[in-house]
Amino acid sequence: MDIFAQLNEEQVKPVLDTEGAVLVLAGAGSGKTRVLTSRIEYLLTEKDVPPENILAITFTNKAAGEMKERLEACCDIGRMWVCTIHSMCVRILRMFASKRNLRENFSIYSETERAAVVKQAFKECGYDDDGQLKSVRFHISNAKMLGLSPKEYAEKYAYERNIDVAMKVYAKYAEHLAAYNALDFDDLLTEARALLAEDEEALAYLAGRFRYIHVDEFQDTNAVQFEIIKMLASVHGNLFVVGDDDQSIYGWRGAKIENILGFNRSFPAAKVYLLQRNYRSTASILKLANASIAHNKARNPKQLWTEEGEGEKPVYYEAEEELGEALFAARIISQLVNMGYRLSDFAVLMRINALTRAFEQEFTKYGLSYKVFGGFKFFERKEIKDVLAYLRVAANPFDGEAVLRIINVPRRGIGDKTVQCLLDYAEREDLSVYDAILDCDALPLSGGMKEKLRAFGNYIKELVVLAQVEPVDRLVEHLLKTSGVYEMYGDDSDESTAKRANLDEFKSSVDEYVRMNGEASLSEYLQQTSLYSDTDEMDEGDYVTIATIHAVKGLEFRCVFLVGLEENIMPSSRALEESRGIEEERRLMYVAITRAKERLWLTRSMSRYLYGRREATMRSQFVEELRGELALPERSAYLRSAGGYESGGRYRRYGTPGYGYGYGSSGGSDSYSRGESESAFVSFGGDKKPPVSFNAATMSARAPQQKRDTSGYTIGARVRHTRFGEGTVIATRGTGANLIITVHFVTVGNKDLAAALAPLEILN
Repeated sequence: MDIFAQLNEEQVKPVLDTEGAVLVLAGAGSGKTRVLTSRIEYLLTEKDVPPENILAITFTNKAAGEMKERLEACCDIGRMWVCTIHSMCVRILRMFASKRNLRENFSIYSETERAAVVKQAFKECGYDDDGQLKSVRFHISNAKMLGLSPKEYAEKYAYERNIDVAMKVYAKYAEHLAAYNALDFDDLLTEARALLAEDEEALAYLAGRFRYIHVDEFQDTNAVQFEIIKMLASVHGNLFVVGDDDQSIYGWRGAKIENILGFNRSFPAAKVYLLQRNYRSTASILKLANASIAHNKARNPKQLWTEEGEGEKPVYYEAEEELGEALFAARIISQLVNMGYRLSDFAVLMRINALTRAFEQEFTKYGLSYKVFGGFKFFERKEIKDVLAYLRVAANPFDGEAVLRIINVPRRGIGDKTVQCLLDYAEREDLSVYDAILDCDALPLSGGMKEKLRAFGNYIKELVVLAQVEPVDRLVEHLLKTSGVYEMYGDDSDESTAKRANLDEFKSSVDEYVRMNGEASLSEYLQQTSLYSDTDEMDEGDYVTIATIHAVKGLEFRCVFLVGLEENIMPSSRALEESRGIEEERRLMYVAITRAKERLWLTRSMSRYLYGRREATMRSQFVEELRGELALPERSAYLRSAGGYESGGRYRRYGTPGYGYGYGSSGGSDSYSRGESESAFVSFGGDKKPPVSFNAATMSARAPQQKRDTSGYTIGARVRHTRFGEGTVIATRGTGANLIITVHFVTVGNKDLAAALAPLEILN
């Protein structure tokens, strides 16, 4: 049977087990999506289950899209629900909107919109302390994540300082959402749960419809999500969940590892299957991953294995400072690209996005294209949020937050006092902000101000009407031409140029959405942008990925640099204070290691400039746990040879100033490399002898590298850089492959560059 042609013996068993509760514990790279998709295909083609009776829940839009692509060949995807859990909840709530006192066109608020409405509610409750506002935001977010009402949360956390203030604001915030016909991201879950728990008709229809429920990435579910899943499975009981407790890394946003570890307590008759054969990584990378995660106690034991060869050994490297760490990566990437690798084969992964600067700086210096993920998402940029706010009002005029966001964007001379007058009038007359604007003649304002409000109101009314008759792409085209948002960025500054480019990209994304989804409504488009994730931004371009580990979960790369392996970064300082925090941080380490297919480098800096100051750092305990696997020399032997020491749990700098140290294993012997990190250049030569035998395999490709003639880079030479433009060499040091040149560029000033690596052309 074709369904089983590409499945191994481990994978076939859960595919055939179609009745009752089934838990598949799938190790990283073990083909879990293939198993889940094959099981659905088996149900459709061999069990003759109608597509509308199958539900498949994923946790990213990208995963849902990939699953749909695989299933299109065997069924009518339009009749099957394959979606993220938040998209599923939106779909359910739009079906039964009236039962939750909603209109079908309700808005979905991101964190940005939620923060704005919370701030508004905070002021309306008579508070103005910014420090207190931060605490209120935390408690509201925590209550939402836990699915607790203001009253329930206040009772559970009565011991918290100023909890009464937080809950008063929470209640006011909830009033605003109801008035705005809006739900925030957490409400999608809690409202869907409440619907299923309180409305027998809705539960009977949905639970009766979905005979077979499939959940991917089950380890990422929170308490509310699991309750929803259990209720949907309450009629037929056929629940198939796939996940890996070793990859549960979202505890900070409510994911409960207990859902997967205690699945048998919820479903005592559940069958459990293990997937341990890895199809992604080499054996040496898997050995490192297994050794790392084995230190966790709260887990289901698994041992990843592969039939692939050993491959290149993982390498550990220590730089003096962060620029040396970044240039180490830049040099290796350049060398391997010269040997046939693509930039898109590489990822630089880190615990926090505050570490990206050095890599952005060095990659720019040496002409390596890159993209940064895990920071500001595309749809969270201000100019994009402004355009989306116009569209939200066009789709849902009751959306007061959106109206207030754009009332003076671009500037119309409508100030805070006028806005407050609008809000007071709207509350007194029980009107939406939009209706209050249309009723501006009744406001105690000057004639000129009323005219400004009237013009704005008429423009919004025009958009509301157009949204009913025009497709989304034409509406957006009209909006960008007439709103004045594009003209806000009309100057030639780099910032304005970038923002105009973002608006153009937004228009392009809308055109693509319409092309792919036909006559989808404006509300459907806005729903898609609200549920957008970092991984949805990743395209097929040729660039190095620089990302937080959280942002690349589910992805894979031929080559991975795992950087910043220092205490208080990886693991984070917060994790060190929490009883179970270290285990989640170690799972994050495991996820990062298992993104690598062929090559893996683990790096750190012995000192780092972070949060406004430079400090010496301590090597991550996660590296110390892998001392044997990374072939690190014994601590005392290394410190004697390097000329430094650590004692009493406190870091002391060691090694010759300006050098970095690299370790790996090859042929059973230790290997070591020394790098001149002055000007962030990793050198492979020098007159000082390394304490352990040097092996170039730890640094790059284990193959001869092309030598670049650097003799022309003399003082006074004119050069052209692909990014910085023309400049003049004003200083040099070192020779040959180790030549460092200082170039004065008209555009960016002085830059120290490795002549053998930088994308330079000599002009004279």
